[in-house]
Amino acid sequence: MMRDVVIAAALLLAATVGVARAEPNMGNWSVRSGNDGQITASLHASNKLITGGGALGYSPVLTLACRPDGEPRWSEWLQLDDAVSASRKITISVVVDGGKTDESWSVGPRGRTLVRDGNDGIKRLVSANRLTLSWRFGLLSGRGEADFELAGLSEAIGQLAASCNTDPP
Repeated sequence: MMRDVVIAAALLLAATVGVARAEPNMGNWSVRSGNDGQITASLHASNKLITGGGALGYSPVLTLACRPDGEPRWSEWLQLDDAVSASRKITISVVVDGGKTDESWSVGPRGRTLVRDGNDGIKRLVSANRLTLSWRFGLLSGRGEADFELAGLSEAIGQLAASCNTDPP
């Protein structure tokens, strides 16, 4: 009987210690640090886009990044499998919890990455629940749209800021 009480107490203590060390709930966000010191938090879109041939689909990836030193300190980008036909800038329609704006994003290498530098883009997401990004692939190619459920975002931004030794946007 006494042995059972000791075992139960040990299990309760282990459970309590486990809860105290639990990581923050970041939903589906994946936080990583790169070789260059950049810290990123990435999230796959909840929808799929069909690739150029129409046989396969993929989910675009939204990445928020923080650099411990250097400028710009904060940035965000959208990773695509199909390239956009723009060469330098592209207009993206941004819907955050129902409020719509148009923003100018830079086109990255081979047109498969859309980038926006600065903390104001991340600041607009801090209290958001949902983000939808919409863009044109080209003049005749149609539109792309990526929909993101932002559960765990504030925890992910907090971890990025802590890793970069800076305040969240």
